[in-house]
Amino acid sequence: SNAMKLTCAACEDGYRKFIAVGGDGTVHDVLEGIMSFLEACSRDGRDVCLSDFTLSVIPLGSGNDWIKTAGIPHDIEKAASLLTEGKVARQDVVRVSILDESGREPMHVSYMANVGGVGLDARVCEIVNRKKEQGRRGKQLYVSALLYCIRHRVPIRAKVICDGETVFDGKYLSMAFGVGKYSGGGMRQTPLAVLDDGLLDITVIPDIPIWTIAKEVPKLFTGTFHKVDVLTMTKCREVLVLPHSEADSEPVEVDGEVIGRAPVRMQVMDDKVNVIMTDRR
Repeated sequence: SNAMKLTCAACEDGYRKFIAVGGDGTVHDVLEGIMSFLEACSRDGRDVCLSDFTLSVIPLGSGNDWIKTAGIPHDIEKAASLLTEGKVARQDVVRVSILDESGREPMHVSYMANVGGVGLDARVCEIVNRKKEQGRRGKQLYVSALLYCIRHRVPIRAKVICDGETVFDGKYLSMAFGVGKYSGGGMRQTPLAVLDDGLLDITVIPDIPIWTIAKEVPKLFTGTFHKVDVLTMTKCREVLVLPHSEADSEPVEVDGEVIGRAPVRMQVMDDKVNVIMTDRR
């Protein structure tokens, strides 16, 4: 993307502090630009690390989910005042690798600042992104896409391995992986996530009846989704999603952008990026 290229070029010129003016997609692109630069530094033997960089956000996008976890206000002037008055904190970054069919070799690598997903979650993002390209906006986009995907769901099978241990193996509807709490216009699929605990929060929704899904949907917006008994929820540093077969290979989204299809590996990086957020979280 243009934001990614601009960020990467600015990194080469020596800049280390960035303001993402936009929504979650812009935050993602700026992070991708920083990481692209760091990958080049690693190849060249240059001594630069992720914690040298600071990221702040002025929210202008249609989807502003990352700012909710960081406590950044939607009001542009108030958000801008945080650039001088806010707290500099650190947050985790997740390396996301789309793997080959063997589930071993990376084919494409991306980086995540907030929440990603496999299955129904990623299908919702595909629909929402198409609508956005048509000029549509608003929270209702996510809700209507979610309901459409639930009605037309096709359960798929996968194994989920967290830090070397299988935590789920079977039919599922959707999986969410987050260092942030919010995604999809305010849904909290990973409501217990902490930005800087060095862990990735995981929520697997198994294949459950449609009436059960309908009953539990409100909990996605109230922060109580973790109380739904049928979910598989855990925290780990590295997760591997392995489809049972090629037919079970589902799309993968990172910060609202579809980047490929499973199998996928997500790893919390050892280093953290600096972010500017409010003290009143």
